[in-house]
Amino acid sequence: MASDEIIWGIIDKQFCSYKLKAPSGQNFCHNEYNVTGFCSRQACPLANSRYATVRANPETGRLYLYMKTVERAHLPSKLWERIRLSQNYAEALQQIDDRLIYWPKFLIHKNKQRLTRLTQVAIRMRKIAKEEARLGETTVAKLAPKVRHRERARERKAESAAQLEKTIERELLQRLRSGTYGHEPLNVSETIWKKVLTAMEREDGATRDKDMDKGIEEEEEEGSEDDDEEEEEELEAEHEGVKAKKATRQAQSLRYGEDADDLSDGGDVEYVSDFDESDEEVGDIEEWLGEGSVDDDEEEDDEDDDDEDDEEESDEDEDDDDGKKKKYKVKLIGDKRKRGRVTRMKPSKKAATKEKVKMVVDYTNRNKHAEAESLSF
Repeated sequence: MASDEIIWGIIDKQFCSYKLKAPSGQNFCHNEYNVTGFCSRQACPLANSRYATVRANPETGRLYLYMKTVERAHLPSKLWERIRLSQNYAEALQQIDDRLIYWPKFLIHKNKQRLTRLTQVAIRMRKIAKEEARLGETTVAKLAPKVRHRERARERKAESAAQLEKTIERELLQRLRSGTYGHEPLNVSETIWKKVLTAMEREDGATRDKDMDKGIEEEEEEGSEDDDEEEEEELEAEHEGVKAKKATRQAQSLRYGEDADDLSDGGDVEYVSDFDESDEEVGDIEEWLGEGSVDDDEEEDDEDDDDEDDEEESDEDEDDDDGKKKKYKVKLIGDKRKRGRVTRMKPSKKAATKEKVKMVVDYTNRNKHAEAESLSF
C-alpha cells in the first residue's frame, strides 16, 4: 500500500518510539509484534499492512500465530487474527505453511525460526522446573561468558601463585640445610617461613626451643609480680604508720585534755574556705551586736524617765562596751572559716543594767553630798 511507504519514511528518517539506536549502527525494535527484533523495512510491524508473527502466552506458555491483513485495517479491535499452534513441533510448522501459503518468503522463514526458538525455550523451562522439584531447591542460573572468563583467569593466577610459593619453600629449605644464609634473618613471608620450619621438623627432626621463650616470659611475669607485691607492702606499712600516729595523738589528747591539733608538729593538713567573709555578713554581725544596746536603752527609758543624765552616761558606757565587742568579733572573723548564719536568742541584760544604773545614781549622790559639805564649810 502507499501508506506503508509513508509510514516507513517517517519511522526511518525521523522518529519512532520503538526504535533503539546502537553504537554499532544496528537499530533495534521494542515492539512486541516484531518478528526479528531489528528495525528494518521488512520486519517493521507498523509499516507493513500484511504481517505475521509467533508469540507465547505469558500465563499458559502456549504458542499462537498472529496475522494482520489489510482487510481489517479499519477495525483496530480486530486487527490481529490469533491462531493457536499445536504443541507438536512438526504440526506447528505445517500450520504455519498452510496459513502463510501465499505470503512473502521472508515472513514464512522468520516465523518458523521464531517457532523453533520459542519451542526450545519452553523445553528448557520444563527441564528446570523438573530439576527444582526433584532437588527441592532452585537451581542457579548459568554465569555470563564474561564472568566465566574472569573466574577462570582468577583460578589460573591462584594456581600459579601456589606453585610459586611451593618452589620458594623448596628452595629455601635446601638453602637452610646447606647453610647458605648462616644465622642471618631472612626477608620472606611469615607463612612461608612457618611452612619451612614445619617441613624441617618433619624431615630432619629439628626441634624448636619453645621452653626458653616460655621460661623467659614466666620469669618476667614473676619479677613484675614481685615488684607489685613489694609496692603494696610499702603502701600498707605507710598506711599503718599513719594510723599509729593518729592513735597516739588521740591518746595524748585524752590523757592531757588537749586537742590533737595543739599536740601536732605543724605538718597536719588543714582545710580552709577558698573565700573570705563578705561585707554583708560583717554587717549582719554588727546589727546583731547592736540589738542588745537598743534593748538596754528601751528598758532604761521605761525605768527612769526623769533621770536623763544618768541614762546618757549609762548609754556611753554601754556603747564603749559594744564597740569593744564589735572589734573583738571582727578580729575573730578572719581567723575562723565561713559558717552558716546562726539565729540566737537575745541576751537579757536587765539585771546588769539595773546594777549599773544604781551604781551611777549612788556615785552622783555622793558627789552632790560632797559638794554640799564643801559649800557649807
